[in-house]
Amino acid sequence: MSRDPKSFGKVAVLYGGRSAEREISLKSGAAVLNALRDRGVDAHGVDPDQDVAASLRTAGFDRAFIVLHGRGGEDGVIQGALETAGIPYTGSGVLGSALGMDKLRCKAIWASTGLPTPRYRVLHEAPDSEAVVAELGLPMIVKPAHEGSSIGMSKVETVEALTPAWETARRYDSVVFVEQWIQGKEYTASVLGGEALPLIRLETPHQFYDYDAKYFANTTRYHCPCGLPASQENELRTLCLRAFEAVAASGWGRVDLMVDGDGRPWLIEVNTVPGMTDHSLVPMAARVAGLDFGDLVLRILETSMEAERNG
Repeated sequence: MSRDPKSFGKVAVLYGGRSAEREISLKSGAAVLNALRDRGVDAHGVDPDQDVAASLRTAGFDRAFIVLHGRGGEDGVIQGALETAGIPYTGSGVLGSALGMDKLRCKAIWASTGLPTPRYRVLHEAPDSEAVVAELGLPMIVKPAHEGSSIGMSKVETVEALTPAWETARRYDSVVFVEQWIQGKEYTASVLGGEALPLIRLETPHQFYDYDAKYFANTTRYHCPCGLPASQENELRTLCLRAFEAVAASGWGRVDLMVDGDGRPWLIEVNTVPGMTDHSLVPMAARVAGLDFGDLVLRILETSMEAERNG
């Protein structure tokens, strides 16, 4: 990257926060902060409170690198506060962040535009398990609508397991839904600056790619290159870009999808502030695309300059 690191000015790396993903955000933020400093950027770690936008402006920060995962950081809240304060920031804007974090609205938009996503049903109250199973079949997966990192999710393989899974999800969110289980291979597409990076195929001995498999397990396997024929991979990368843009996401992020036994893709969710730890997927894909971690964080920081020009 040719840009002078000093041209970014004073950069606040926002990490930590108060969401259920605080622990991972602290790890991601520390990695980003160290990488920016190594590249000569005047970067400072900030664990935000409710007055963070005013505090950043008072302290003379020129822009913010958002590494806040989950609620308050990935849902449009911090983005709106920074816009009000006139501070440019990395990644998606208020709308894209909010839609990406809301799994139900994200799926509704995809379905309305003809993009493939698994069938689902919102569980407003304790479910009529027999009726839900008749509609979606077994197995299925129960999810909180507004959490990331697979928090509160459960795979359901029997009628009797549905209500306990709903109760688990309800501990994290008042809005819970159950989704058709897609049997097949799991992939993820990292998005950076309007381009989908090489796909990663995920393998885990867990029931699904859950919180432990994402961040701690040494049994998770990552395949990049993903092993698909180039033509099929390019089609999936294009699909993921369409899915990302359909929910107004921008700058950088990640789209997760499944490919079933018949080769059909199914979009699962968008992450607008993905993990940046040593187990994280965006840095893996970036390495295969020729970007080391330092190059990657500078490219992501560059998205704040683009937002500034477009603002």
